[in-house]
Amino acid sequence: MIIGVGIDVVDVGRFMSTLERTPRLREKLFTEAERDLPDASLAARFAAKEAIAKALGAPGGMLWHDATVHRVVGGPPEVEIRGTVAARAAELGIRNWHLSISHDAGIASAMVVAED
Repeated sequence: MIIGVGIDVVDVGRFMSTLERTPRLREKLFTEAERDLPDASLAARFAAKEAIAKALGAPGGMLWHDATVHRVVGGPPEVEIRGTVAARAAELGIRNWHLSISHDAGIASAMVVAED
């Protein structure tokens, strides 16, 4: 059963400008495994984390580092959750994530379906 759906769209240039203006933001938003990705991929990871939060009902207090998006060669990206994100997912009965991310023409997007 579907428990939550989330979607987000990010302007890559504007997002990267924000990261340049606020250097510590990169460390706040991304895990070490994500931080050095190309600009469009980084913006897509941010969109994915926003989509995940929306699928969870966007509760306050969740930490950005508690969700990591992994690229899988030949397959869809995988969502790894822990801490605050895992706690909220458990509260809602979410056990499976379906994530699609894309970037083209300066726009990054992500869509996620959370199910039991």
